[in-house]
Amino acid sequence: MIFTNTAVYNFEGAFRGMRAPKESWYKSDSFFGLINLENDFPDYDWVVDGWIEQENLIRIKDGKEPITENMEDYNKYYDLMGSYCDWMRGTGILRRYGDIADVAFLGPNDLSLAQKLIGAGAEHAKFLRQIFVSVDISAPIYWWKEMDTYKVGTTANSTSTMHKLTSKPITFDNFSLDNENFVLSIDADQDGKFQYDVLDVTKDIIAGCEGLRQRFIETKDRRYWRALIQLLPESYIQKRIWTANYAALRNIYSQRKNHKLKEWLQFCDWIFTLPYGGELITLGV
Repeated sequence: MIFTNTAVYNFEGAFRGMRAPKESWYKSDSFFGLINLENDFPDYDWVVDGWIEQENLIRIKDGKEPITENMEDYNKYYDLMGSYCDWMRGTGILRRYGDIADVAFLGPNDLSLAQKLIGAGAEHAKFLRQIFVSVDISAPIYWWKEMDTYKVGTTANSTSTMHKLTSKPITFDNFSLDNENFVLSIDADQDGKFQYDVLDVTKDIIAGCEGLRQRFIETKDRRYWRALIQLLPESYIQKRIWTANYAALRNIYSQRKNHKLKEWLQFCDWIFTLPYGGELITLGV
């Protein structure tokens, strides 16, 4: 499987919605926006300033004295930033444009609330439905048939075997094949007089598909095209531009994390590479 063009959207809107039920937006301590990755410290200082500003809004609302530079609580946020810095750079970058990055740096208050809501159940973690993911996935048809089980919160546009299957040569590179299976043997009849390796059978099938493709191009006879479609193995790799949300990914992960198909394990590994994948999508699953 190959994952390309992964993009994540709407963290800011999702976390704003997360706080809507109790109108606790003034407690939000996350930073969403653009930073210069080559000029870390001023940007991270702005994040800390934002945390302090939000803390002061809470303090003022509670009738407490705001934090100032000569107070101990002021420095604790810079100490926290020191431990957060590498973690946020590793998991909070949504997209990069050279040295500029679109980021979601989740503050301690927001992350804590998010994880409490996730722990309370899907009906309380609706904000996950508003974090959107887009990715190009190249995978065998036999895996896509299983992925098609998931319709709620997902959409896909695929390359077309109907229109493009005959546009290029059909070779081994077009299929997802396990080389270790090539040594397996197949008895051609009950007496075992004729024995073939899986590799031999695979070569014959691919050669047959390519031969049908060429005959269709030469003759335009649709019988060759139909025969090609019917013979094409399910290991044929298809690319789909696939979209989902974090709630759908959490559901998929919970059901497929221990699946016997290695493609599902690869998909679950990809989930961990998403921003806050481990902190939000797979939390407690």
